[in-house]
Amino acid sequence: MRSEFDVKEEHSVKALIKSFQHAFCGILTSFVIGRNIKVHYTAALAAVLSGLSFGISKVELLIILLISAQVICLEMVNTAIERTVDLVTSEYHIYAKIAKDVAAGAVLVAAIFATIIGGIIFLPYIFK
Repeated sequence: MRSEFDVKEEHSVKALIKSFQHAFCGILTSFVIGRNIKVHYTAALAAVLSGLSFGISKVELLIILLISAQVICLEMVNTAIERTVDLVTSEYHIYAKIAKDVAAGAVLVAAIFATIIGGIIFLPYIFK
């Protein structure tokens, strides 16, 4: 049973700082170990820089940032699921395949919609 001290310790500033450190470590780790996430970061940077050079509106820029963050976050979750499945089993199992395929599919769906949204935003500027 947890004591009152344990609960206070969980909600301390020190614990909060430590949780942010873990989160930043997760971001860095996903970038270092993930091949696809580098592609997503590059595409996001290219989209933001293109948006700034085209002079897109603030709302359009916010949409670009939001969909870019969505794709990157899903790629991070996909990486976490893949690594967890690999930790649990090294043998082929249909449920492991399903977990990995569905997680990868989520990233693909987000990336497809991000591309469509990017096209809707950028094509009018390109053809101006």
